[in-house]
Parts: sequence; structure tokens; C-alpha cells
Amino acid sequence: MAERFDYVIVGAGSAGCALANRLSEDPAATVLLLEAGPRDRAKEIRIPAAFSKLFKTKFDWGYETVPQDGLDGRRIYFPRGKVLGGSSAMNAMMWIPGDRADFDSWPEGWRWEDLQPYLRRVEEEACSITPLADPNPMSQAFLESVEEAQVVRRGDLRPESLEGAGFVRVTQRRGLRCSAADNYLKPAKRRRNLTVLTDSQATGVVLDGSRATGVRYRRDGREEEAQAAREVILAAGAIGSPQLLMLSGVGPADHLGDRGVQVVHDLSEVGQGLQDHPMAISLFDASGKDSLYAAESPKQLLRLLLRRRGMLTSNIGEAAAFVKTDGGGAAPDLELIFGPVLYVEEGLVPPPAHGFSIASICLQPRSRGSVRLRSADPGEAPDIDPGFLRDRADLEVIRAGVELARKIAAATPLGRWYAGQRAPADALQSDDEIAGWIRANAHTIYHPVATCALGRVVDTDLRVRGLERIRVADASVIPQLVRGHTHAATTMIAERGADLIRGEA
Repeated sequence: MAERFDYVIVGAGSAGCALANRLSEDPAATVLLLEAGPRDRAKEIRIPAAFSKLFKTKFDWGYETVPQDGLDGRRIYFPRGKVLGGSSAMNAMMWIPGDRADFDSWPEGWRWEDLQPYLRRVEEEACSITPLADPNPMSQAFLESVEEAQVVRRGDLRPESLEGAGFVRVTQRRGLRCSAADNYLKPAKRRRNLTVLTDSQATGVVLDGSRATGVRYRRDGREEEAQAAREVILAAGAIGSPQLLMLSGVGPADHLGDRGVQVVHDLSEVGQGLQDHPMAISLFDASGKDSLYAAESPKQLLRLLLRRRGMLTSNIGEAAAFVKTDGGGAAPDLELIFGPVLYVEEGLVPPPAHGFSIASICLQPRSRGSVRLRSADPGEAPDIDPGFLRDRADLEVIRAGVELARKIAAATPLGRWYAGQRAPADALQSDDEIAGWIRANAHTIYHPVATCALGRVVDTDLRVRGLERIRVADASVIPQLVRGHTHAATTMIAERGADLIRGEA
């Protein structure tokens, strides 16, 4: 017999953990949180510099895109967290909410003045957001080089004044990662009205006509069902939430029919509009021994364990600069991220030598894509098509970043370490040559959004249009990418979503 709860939440990532905490604050409300992945018991989750060691493991959905025409037909590795904490348990911990102008383009009720109190709540009450424990000297030199090269002035990287360069704030506590599970689930773990099930993959929403009544999920090889007396809340992310809706018969009718899924509710925008930040990483050799090349040494492990200091506290992307490439834009369109290490192949292989990296990210890509079902099997990954660099304007922003990276690396402060450029090679100088290198090497910075967007799939109360007792509250509802990192925006959405559900917003 199916267990019955007031709320059933699917996905224990940045949003799901926050929702579970807030909704279970009411002792009279019973809450079930379903997570497809395992518990977050791994040293690589705790050690900040080790996050890439979680890629392509049991903690990662390990998706891959369809071939990307804008990237020379390559399939792009697309990691997403499959663990308590979701992607907040395996990201680079960078806390950059974006520019206030980002939110002023969202629907009414979701603009900067509406969300600012939730950002304040998250930063001051809920989450552990701190300066880096032990920043690398090369990261300081990057910031000085940015100023010397007259790229942009120093700044605090906050929404009111995003343009500028500075050290990033990180989601850490005493030099260790602090994920959404740490911030929201651990303080609530003794609540008798909160049930958290791991290794429990949702396979569909149970619908009685237009009303959601529960969630089907697979656990220990068995199909089970949890009933929701009040609401079902999808927080499975920009890939998982639209996939689950479509598996349940909610989505574009023609596509569902092609995949053999019975149509319950024709909602054409489900899965459409996928947007992600494309990135290309310039690599530079470095003299000396200050880079993170030796971060895994016994000495550095001891520094972490005994003092919560040293190279292993690094989040890799220690400093960033937000730049207007067109000069007169309302807000930055380019982000440069500095890492005091050669970050190659997404960190899946060790750095080959001492060096540093400068990533160029297009913050407001015009390219969009989709998430579509590959089949009606919940165990099969969906077709993910971000449409990277489909619009030439996105490539031009990254190309401007690659040129700025060369300029910054050659400036006096970084010159203390600079020992030549690895990629793109010095021989590549023309616009077409750099563009070709970008298409051959660019990939994602892991910020997918907009597949269940506000105003298109959900209304301003996060309710799925045309259905009852089901909401989506995660990165998928973000209608347009923020000029920042999506963990912060997603957490704000969850906090406001919880208030909407409780009738307090």
C-alpha cells in the first residue's frame, strides 16, 4: 500500500533540500524527499579541490549531449549531481547570484525587489557562504593583472555591482564544502515529519485527470508509489524535471506520441528553451611551484586535515572578472574565471605540469535548445541539446574573452609565473583561427536552465499550467540565464517557492 504524505518532493539538490527544510518546519505537515542517488558520504564531496573526481561516478548522472553542430559535431559531457545535495555536492562552490538586471526581466513577482529578501535570507541565515580559506597567490596576481591590463576594475561580484573583478565567495565551512544537504537537510534530520529516501528514482507523476496525486519511484528494484495529499513538487533540475513531466504524459503531444507516451496534458513548452553557459578555457604554463599541480601531496592533505588550509581548500575557480565586451551594455556579457592549475578535460585527468587557466564564459547566450525523451523508459537518459554556439554572437563573446585572457596573462603581476601559452597555441592569431579553436574545445560550465520556464510551463506561483497540485521549483523555471552561477538563483527560487506553497509570499 502506498505511503501518504502531505508533500512529495522529487530531487534532493539545491532546490529540493531547501524545500524539504522549509515545508517540514510545520510539524503538522509530512514531507517526503526522493533522491535518485546515494547519501553524500565521500571524502571527495568534502574536499573542495577534489570535485572533478566525482565526475562520471555513482554521484553523477553523467549525461552527454546530442552532437552539437556549433561545436564541430561533438557530444559534450554534461555532469549533474545524483546525490544528496545534487549538483551543490559536486560543483565549484562559486556563489555569484548574478546581476540585478537579470531578475528584472523575469515575470512579475520574481523580479529583483521580490527576490532580494530571499537572497538575504539565504546568505545571512541558511547557507554557509564565506571567502576562500587560503587563496592562491596567482589568483591575487590575476586580479592585479586584470586592473593593469585595464580590462575592468576591482569589484565585489554582487548583484548590485556585478561588473568588476574579485575573489569569489564559496559555499564552504572551515575549508570544507558545504552543500545544500549540509545547509538544509542536516539541521532538519531529527524532524519526525521529514522522510528522506535515497537511491529512489522517480519514474512518473501519478495523475488523476488533471490532478497530481502522487509519485511513482523505483527503489531496490521495486516499483513503489508515494501519495501526496497536498502537492507534488518537482525539484529534479533542468534535465530531470521536464523529463519526469514528459514521462508522465505532460508535454508536447506530438513528441510524446512519437515516444509511445500516452498524452495526459498537451503542454508544448515542456523541455523547450534549454539554455546553458558555454565556456572555453585558455591554458598557460607557469614557472615555480605555486600552482595546484601538487595539491594531492601528503603535505597538503595534512594542512587540510589539521588546519583547514592549503591547496585542497581551493575551489579551483578562485577569482573572476565580469566584463562588458561591447563597452556600453547594461550589464556584463563575459565572465573570466581564473584557476591556479591547468584544468584539462574537465579535471578528469591530472594537470600535466604547473600552470594556470582562464575560462571565458558567454553569460547571456542567444542559443537555445531542448530536452526531449529518447524513449518512454525512465531509466534511459533524455536527449539533451543545449544548441551551443548555434548563434554566432555567443562565439564572438567567448572569442573576446580568449583575447583578453592572453592580455591578462602577459601583464606584469602574472608575468612572475607566466611561461608560455598552451592553448590556444600562440600560432593561432586570426579571428577565424581562434573561432575554430573555440568550436573544437568549448564545453559547458554546468548551468542548464529554462526547460520548465516561468510564464511558459509554470505560472508565477510555480504551478504547472493546466494541472492541479503540482509545481516545479528548481533551475528549470529560470526563464533566462543569470549572469552568474545558478546555485544561488536556484536556492532563492526554492525559498520563495516554499513561501508560495505555505501561502506566505
